[in-house]
Amino acid sequence: VFAAFEGASANGEWIALAADYGLGACFEPSVEQPEAERPPLRGWVFGKATLFASSEVSAFLERKLSVLAEHERVAGVAELVPSLDAQSYAASVEQVLRWIADGECYQINLTFPLDFRLYGHPLALYAQLRERQPVRYGAFIATPEETIVSCSPELFFERTGDRVVTRPMKGTAPRGATPEEDDARRSALLASEKERAENVMIVDLLRNDLSRIAQPHSVRVPALFHTEGLPTVWQMTSDVQARTRAGIRLSDVFAALFPCGSVTGAPKVRAMQLIHALEPAPRGVYCGAVGVVRPGGAAGPDGLHPVAATFNVPIRTVVLRGVGSGADASPVVAEATCGIGSGITSGAEAGAEWAEWHHKRAFVERASAQFEVLETLGLHHEIG
Repeated sequence: VFAAFEGASANGEWIALAADYGLGACFEPSVEQPEAERPPLRGWVFGKATLFASSEVSAFLERKLSVLAEHERVAGVAELVPSLDAQSYAASVEQVLRWIADGECYQINLTFPLDFRLYGHPLALYAQLRERQPVRYGAFIATPEETIVSCSPELFFERTGDRVVTRPMKGTAPRGATPEEDDARRSALLASEKERAENVMIVDLLRNDLSRIAQPHSVRVPALFHTEGLPTVWQMTSDVQARTRAGIRLSDVFAALFPCGSVTGAPKVRAMQLIHALEPAPRGVYCGAVGVVRPGGAAGPDGLHPVAATFNVPIRTVVLRGVGSGADASPVVAEATCGIGSGITSGAEAGAEWAEWHHKRAFVERASAQFEVLETLGLHHEIG
């Protein structure tokens, strides 16, 4: 399948690609996955693509939305139902802490889905999320089987020629209500031993993964413990990069890196096995990869066409089923799901992790914020 995509790229085609988290079992046979409803790797090949400047995208979306019925142009979410309650989640956290104490792992990324209902058109949902939570690695893919609305801030990898860059996102703190409180929470995130340990574990894991396809001595960490401010949370990120060896194909990059260590834990394979034992349902595209493969250039000395590709880690990602494709096929009401998770390390507390889960789900709730009210008060009193 990867060879078919690379062949299309070499012929000047564009490919949108979505890989489910369960694809990892294809690369690591010792990892079992729950039964899936569809193939874990799906791609859509396009003869041409239109590239917009960032300033032009909003106008493009407005034109697309203008042809919809009035009641579809605005989206909202309702009936948000977590698949676990606080008590069940705490029990899962305690199980992870026992595994860590027993030496089974150092970290597990524990996730579970949030189910809800969407009112309006999926494209309206994407436009509203994009406006309220601008991110670098968003995606909207509408097909007859499913619609993927991704507002991910996390880069899985970007490949240009022989250069591969990853940017794992580990470490979270809520935004503050005032500039002073916001800055204090950012500083506390950077100073937290627990959050820094969580981040550096995944940095080391990705250094190891990249070394499987890298030229000797080319793996580097040019940026460690940076913070990125999102509307509802602060996130800690680090950059890990490498130069690939000759003959490395897109399938080799995926085999070495997928799934991203930031959504598994460490050590990676054992963490994936434990996740399978702990999480009852497949994650789907959540924690997998969504991205674009751009047309390849001239063949290199090894006869291969270098594939230029950018993939996100589809966190902050909503999946809608059976809503059709395009601007003409969409019900007013659709069933939706969104996975949310966090890394559990030895210093984790169930209450704090539960609160973090709710901070992260806020991005969905922001989609329904259709207006704001500016409230004013008048003070009247008599003089003399």
